Amino acid sequence: MKLRRSRARRKGRIEIIPMIDVMFFLLATFMLASLSLQKLNSLAVDLPRGRAAPLTAASPLTLTVTRGGELLLDKTPVTIETLGATLQPLLASHQGNIVVAADNGAPTGVVVSAMLQAREVGASHFLMAIKQQ
Repeated sequence: MKLRRSRARRKGRIEIIPMIDVMFFLLATFMLASLSLQKLNSLAVDLPRGRAAPLTAASPLTLTVTRGGELLLDKTPVTIETLGATLQPLLASHQGNIVVAADNGAPTGVVVSAMLQAREVGASHFLMAIKQQ
């Protein structure tokens, strides 16, 4: 005579629904963390619209021109006269590249004067910041 076991042996299962919930939570967390790691050294200005390839520089040097014509170099207020002295020590670490973030209503003369002043102290490439269309 054969005796039956009192308890039937059940095979273990891996529940996948909680694993999917955890993966979505981790995805959302890493997405938000990566957005907060972006380093932008300019102020919020109304940039002109256009099409261009995204910038690949790790930490760009940003020259901001506001609607009122004020100049900021990486959020540090400067004038046309002090721009060269402030910019020259920073250019070596940025390979002479400057991102110009000029407001859509900024005076064109101030933007051009700032770019010419930067060129005199060794800036070799200027990249214009725009809003994607």
